[in-house]
Amino acid sequence: MDLKFGDVQETALITLAIRASETSRPDARISDPMAKKIIDTLGVDVSKYDPFMSHEGVVARTIMYRDALKRLIAQYPDAVCINLGCGFDDKFPQVDNGKIRWYDVDLADQIAVRRKVFEDRERCIMMDGDALDGSWTKNIPESDMYIIVMEGVLEYFSKEQVKTCLNMLCDSFTHGYLLAELHAPFMAKNSKHHDAVKYTNASFGWGTKSGEEYLELEPRMTMISETSYNEEMKKHTIRGKLFAIIGRNLNNRLAIYKW
Repeated sequence: MDLKFGDVQETALITLAIRASETSRPDARISDPMAKKIIDTLGVDVSKYDPFMSHEGVVARTIMYRDALKRLIAQYPDAVCINLGCGFDDKFPQVDNGKIRWYDVDLADQIAVRRKVFEDRERCIMMDGDALDGSWTKNIPESDMYIIVMEGVLEYFSKEQVKTCLNMLCDSFTHGYLLAELHAPFMAKNSKHHDAVKYTNASFGWGTKSGEEYLELEPRMTMISETSYNEEMKKHTIRGKLFAIIGRNLNNRLAIYKW
């Protein structure tokens, strides 16, 4: 694996470090052997990217995305799935039913680095693509249903960029579902206080109090559900239960939209 520390964006290191450390635990709640392999290859101390609350949040969202995807794929077993802004995320083996066609899509420089780690697989293809420009969608095959995954992407966009992205998806795909990670306005103003993001140069973008705010930007969409990560986190630890009470409206959410 020809991968160096500088190849990995700092925000990607957060999720990689957490998924790797959780995978290494004897009672692991998620399994991501590729994340562990990447972190081991980098050979650097990434413990600062793995504080307790971020760890629990990433594990919770990984479980929630996986389960939501499995439910949708059971409903649409021949769907085309697109992990837009994929980074080093490897959801395909978690949800593959032996039929879906999966595309891991990200900016050209990120895909170039991803190719140092991953190879294209049967029904799982990497592709250059911009969440703000739909030209890449012409290379996606026809399907009766598209399932778009955006985990850890939209939270860094401005309101105008979110609108551009939503409009692009509805323009490009006749029917689809979007699984989107949303965050609160409080987080948009407090990137520097986030227990893991504060160690990076990243900052959060537009935050919403409700996923319904996305519908004002793209009225072709309807919201199917919106679930706080607290709902999963509180199942596992006392601190997760406490945060679900104290930070009831502060945690990120998984919102599912359909058009």
